[in-house]
Amino acid sequence: MSNGVPTSTDKNIVDLTRSHHSRAAAKAVRTTRERLQSDQGVSPAFDVEILGMHLSATLQGAAVMPAVLLLVAGFGTYLKSEPRLFIWAILALSIHALCILVVKRASKAVITPENHKRWRQFLLAGQVAMGCSWAVFATQQCTTCGGSGFVFFKGAVLLLVLSITAMANMLLRQAVLFGFFPTVAALAYISLTGRQMLDLGLTAVFTTALIFFIYITNRLHQANLKLLSFQTEKDDLIAELEVAKSLSDEARRRAEEANMAKSRFLASMSHELRTPLNAILGFSEVMATEILGPLNNPLYKEYAGDIHRSGKHLLELINEILDLSRIEAGKYELSEEVVSLLELAEDGIGMIQLRAKSKNIRIEEQFEQNLPSVWADEKAMRQVVLNLLSNAVKFTPQGGEIIVKAGWTAGGGQYVSIRDNGPGIPENEIPVVLSAFGQGSIAIKSAEQGTGLGLPIVQAILAKHGGEFKLKSKLREGTEVIAILPSSRVLESLPAVSEAKAVEPRRRQFA
Repeated sequence: MSNGVPTSTDKNIVDLTRSHHSRAAAKAVRTTRERLQSDQGVSPAFDVEILGMHLSATLQGAAVMPAVLLLVAGFGTYLKSEPRLFIWAILALSIHALCILVVKRASKAVITPENHKRWRQFLLAGQVAMGCSWAVFATQQCTTCGGSGFVFFKGAVLLLVLSITAMANMLLRQAVLFGFFPTVAALAYISLTGRQMLDLGLTAVFTTALIFFIYITNRLHQANLKLLSFQTEKDDLIAELEVAKSLSDEARRRAEEANMAKSRFLASMSHELRTPLNAILGFSEVMATEILGPLNNPLYKEYAGDIHRSGKHLLELINEILDLSRIEAGKYELSEEVVSLLELAEDGIGMIQLRAKSKNIRIEEQFEQNLPSVWADEKAMRQVVLNLLSNAVKFTPQGGEIIVKAGWTAGGGQYVSIRDNGPGIPENEIPVVLSAFGQGSIAIKSAEQGTGLGLPIVQAILAKHGGEFKLKSKLREGTEVIAILPSSRVLESLPAVSEAKAVEPRRRQFA
């Protein structure tokens, strides 16, 4: 239909692919599977990241070991008075330099789960080579030192180096074991061949310290893995939240587009239906009133009257749809002026009086006197009153009663209340009745069915005025609807009063 309404937004109302969500779910499943299949219960990606952290920490502390080697060589040479330890220190420094070169090369390379094990083996080999240099140091003897001073010196140096290495390599599993196993072997060999108590004690103490540090480094390694796992899970949750937020934003945007498209469609259809309907109403009224001459068949006149009444009813429904579509599209503007709520209520009663008399319904007024005017849209507020009164008459049984009240609210605003003694609305159906196109079970059974737009339009108009709409109903007791305008709309404001001190309203009855 070429009515100027864009239809491009109507084609993407529902997204059935959900590709973003599927990719995120597949990624989560893949990560969980890798974590379950990996040794140590962690993902290979964690091993790669842990290895990268180890490389970075090793490069940052690369100068510590050379300083320790030089100090040990200098103090040992002073004790032994011979240059053997300096030769050993040069060998150890060369091995350390080679290890640092391997670490630098590994840090520059791209480490992946496929080549991770190979780089780890290179690093462990470097630890073994460094451990061999400390094994050589452990075999050193001092014949000129006398006593047990050099043994204590070796023990202190080995324990110090063990603690430094353990802290520096806690992110590289089994580095402490591979690095100092040669040292333990050398100490055990010296103890078994020399059978000296000091050597046996040094071997026992160093072996115990090695086992302790292996345990500590394993615990620290597991703790770092858990922290990394928690960090990854947090990042995954943030990513999931971002995905969910983007999906929610997209769904909300498309829902708004669909709602706007629906409103534009309803507005367009309402206009296109109302144009030919006006012609139907005009010609049917001419025929029913026999303006151009009498109809030969009385049945034709009756049919013309039926056409006219049905057309008027259809026009009312179309107007309601048009009003709601304008409100939802944000095109409903208020034309505000000075309005008397009492006069609107009285005019509404006068307009509905004939329908009420046809059902023998008594309407009672309870209006508070001297209500000041309010600043509102007269046409819109008149529609509110008429909609509420029409509903009351529609659902009030033969010989029933409707009470219309108007007065002050406790907060200084004004209200119009309409209460009937009809069948009422079940509590679980009240939200349905207040929704657009919603009708309760009683309305569905009624002979006068409408579109279910009256109350939503009333709510929207009152919301435009900053007011409030209330509906109270009990099954088989009746229904009360209250339209409230805020105190800011009252032109002659009065202080708020309690409901107990409200002015006694004047009463007037219509039989």
